[in-house]
Amino acid sequence: MKEKTDIRNISVEDLQKFCAEHKLPKFRVGQVQEWLWKKRATSFDEMTSLSKTMRDLFSEHFCINSVKIHKGERSIDGTIKYSLQLYDKQLVEGVLIPSKKRITVCVSSQVGCSLDCAFCATGTLKLERNLSAAEIYDQVFILNEESISNFGKPLSNIVYMGMGEPLLNYNNVLESIQLITTEKGMGMSPKRITVSTAGIAKMIKKLADDKVRFNLAISLHSANDEKRSKLMSLNESVPLQDLRDAIRYFYDETNSRITYEYILFKGVNDSVDDARVLANFCKVSPCKINLIEYNVVDDFSYEKSTNKVTENFIAYLEEKNLIVNLRKSKGKDINAACGQLVNKLK
Repeated sequence: MKEKTDIRNISVEDLQKFCAEHKLPKFRVGQVQEWLWKKRATSFDEMTSLSKTMRDLFSEHFCINSVKIHKGERSIDGTIKYSLQLYDKQLVEGVLIPSKKRITVCVSSQVGCSLDCAFCATGTLKLERNLSAAEIYDQVFILNEESISNFGKPLSNIVYMGMGEPLLNYNNVLESIQLITTEKGMGMSPKRITVSTAGIAKMIKKLADDKVRFNLAISLHSANDEKRSKLMSLNESVPLQDLRDAIRYFYDETNSRITYEYILFKGVNDSVDDARVLANFCKVSPCKINLIEYNVVDDFSYEKSTNKVTENFIAYLEEKNLIVNLRKSKGKDINAACGQLVNKLK
């Protein structure tokens, strides 16, 4: 028996062609699209504006491989981590992060990760596969509903900062953002979306060429090649000069300010000299720096910087007129914080 295609993975043109071949009016395409994205139907039986005969026709030829919540766990600080099950029983994690003014969701782009950053639990997982655009969209849609249910308001921000490297799933990530931001989908502003990358230089340049309107964050963690290579093996093939060139190109093409994510590791990258090297790197384009407290991961040797060292690091950067935010990690007690996503909710 031939395996059915997920109808959400075919183009609008192919859907139009299917409808034409089966002598269905053109307006049915729009109806099906609305059910799939705006209403996120998980079966054709839900598409009540279509006749039973039409629903059976679509069901005969296509399937809908929807994502569903597997488990959820709430932190003492209100953060909720979700294990989300895909059609093939693979699991990814998404996190709802509430604050006074906003609800942020952290979503995954891959099952596992091919990068082996020395401090990240997700890097201990092997890469199983990329998520489809529809699966990424499902995460956001589902967790938006969870946000409304748990916190009484919809998502205000989306960060592609969960499991996986978004720019190694480039087409599906961009298509998912297009679905999230279009009126036929969730209608969110691209300015409320941030894609975080470990620094795939050639794909950052492609983002620039594609004139993307969402925000770009780069996991930097050191502006010294030797130190960064120890933390992130990617730096051996994409050294800081290549990354710097890509950032300059991105800013020139988009006029969009970069955000640098920088985890402070005790005795590794947290000295005033490290701050000086970082400040020099930041001259490449307008930027802001998010300093992140290290979240302990079992079997990893890294430690969190002391408060005094952190204060000195921030003070140096601010003296250089750089915008610096210290991010207090949330969800640490449930392994939901940055670098801790490793599918423990099984």
